[in-house]
Amino acid sequence: MAKKTVASLQKGEGKGHTKVIKMIKSSKTGAYTFREEIVANDQVDNYFKK
Repeated sequence: MAKKTVASLQKGEGKGHTKVIKMIKSSKTGAYTFREEIVANDQVDNYFKK
């Protein structure tokens, strides 16, 4: 599925977006989870600062 998403972003306006993966630690269990989103290129820094 990831290949399909990445391949579709290479055409047209998709080049203005980036798939970001953020690792988040759970406060309850201490386990790490991964959150994936597609954001605009200029919003990548703001996404990781949250």
